[in-house]
Amino acid sequence: MGCNRNCGLITGAVIGAAVALFGGILMPVGDMLIEKTIKKESVLEEGTIAFKNWVKAGANVYRQFWIFDVQNPDEVAVNSSKIKVKQRGPYTYRVRYLAKDIITQDSKTHTVSFLRPKGAIFEPSLSVGTENDTFTVLNLAVAATPHLYPSTFVQIILNVFIKNSNSFMFQKRTLKELLWGYKDPFLSSVPYSIPTTVGVFYPYNNTADGVYKIFSGKDDISKVARIDTYKATFPPFIEKNRVLQFFSSDICRSFYAVFGAEINLKGIPVYRFVLPSRIFASPLQNPDNHCFCTEKIISKDCTLYGVLDISKCKEGKPVYISLPHFLHASPEIAEPIEGLSPNEEEHSTYLDVEPITGFTLQFAQRMQINILVKPTATIGDEKAEMFRNQVTGKINLLGLVEMTLMSVGAVMFIAFTISYCACRLKNRLN
Repeated sequence: MGCNRNCGLITGAVIGAAVALFGGILMPVGDMLIEKTIKKESVLEEGTIAFKNWVKAGANVYRQFWIFDVQNPDEVAVNSSKIKVKQRGPYTYRVRYLAKDIITQDSKTHTVSFLRPKGAIFEPSLSVGTENDTFTVLNLAVAATPHLYPSTFVQIILNVFIKNSNSFMFQKRTLKELLWGYKDPFLSSVPYSIPTTVGVFYPYNNTADGVYKIFSGKDDISKVARIDTYKATFPPFIEKNRVLQFFSSDICRSFYAVFGAEINLKGIPVYRFVLPSRIFASPLQNPDNHCFCTEKIISKDCTLYGVLDISKCKEGKPVYISLPHFLHASPEIAEPIEGLSPNEEEHSTYLDVEPITGFTLQFAQRMQINILVKPTATIGDEKAEMFRNQVTGKINLLGLVEMTLMSVGAVMFIAFTISYCACRLKNRLN
C-alpha cells in the first residue's frame, strides 16, 4: 500500500517535471512559431490576413465633421468685430469602403503599387442633422481671391464681378455644398474659362488621390505598409526613435506620433501614440516646418505657431491646417474668435497600436481646416475722384482732342478738295 502510494507520488512528480520541461521548451518554440506566423500573415501579399484587410477595410471607417457656424457675419464685415462662432456636429460619413484599385506587386523591390478610390456616404444615424443643414461660413472664392491675385489692379477688376454677382465675404451653404462642392456665382460671372465649382474637399467622390507605392514587408517586416513613393515622389518622412510615421494625402504631408501610454481597448492591450505639439511648432522651434511658413507678415516672420501653410498642396489656395480650436497655437491666432474651447482629450490626434502584430486598431486624426483672409483691394470715393482726375479725365481729354483733330482735319480735307475741284472746273470752262 505504501509502495503504491510512493510510486504514485514519484510518477506524479516525474510527469510534473516532464510537463514543466515541455512547457519550458515550448515557451521559446511557441514564441518563435507565433512570431513566424505573425510575420507571415502581416506581409502584404496574396493570401495573407493583412493583405485581405488592406485591400478593403474589414471594419467601417468614418470621417466626422464639425462646422463653425458664424453668428455675426454682418458685424464682422462692416465693423471688423470679433468673429463669433458656434460649433455644430458631428456630421458623419463612411469612407474607405471601396477596395484599392490597380494593385501591382513588384517581387524585386518588395513593393506594392495601388490607387485608393475616394468615396463618402452620409450616415444620418451618426450625425446631428442632414446634409441639407445650412451654415454661415466664409465665402471660399471671395476669400481666396486676394491671395491668388495679389495685384491691386486685378483685385479692383475682380471686385466688380464680386459685387455684380451679389457675393460677400460670408455666405450660407448646406453641408453638402460646403464639403463636396457648389457652383460659385462670382466665379461663374468672370468672362474667362476658369473652374467655377468650389468646395473644401472638391473633387472627392469617384476620384483617387494618386499612385502609392508601399513596401510589402516581405524582406523586412518592419517596413510593411511604409510609403516608398507617392505620386512618384518621396514623402518627407521624419525618422525618429520610438515613433510611428503616417502620411495624409489630404494635406500632402507626413506626421509622426510618439508613445503616450499603454491602454486597454475593448480587452486588448494597445500602445497609444499621440501627435506631439512640436508638429505645429514655428520654424524657429522646429526647423522641419520651414517649408510650411510662406506668409511672413501675418505670421510675424514665422514666429507664430499652431498652423501650417499647405497652399502648395491645394493649387495655391490659402489653406492652413491646425489642431481643432487652435489647440497648441499662439494665443494671437485664436484671439479674434469667440466660441473656441481647445481641449487636449477631444482635439488631439492619436493611434492605438497592438504591440505584437503592429496593427493599428484605432486611429483618430483630428485636424482643422482654415482659410487665410487678406484685405482686398478696393477703391474709395476719394481715391476714385483722384483716379478720375489723374487717369480717366486725361484719357477722356485725349480722346476729345483726337476727335477734334480728326473732325477739323476731315472738314479741312473736304473743303480744300471741293475748292480744288471747283478751280479746275472753272479753268476748263474758261
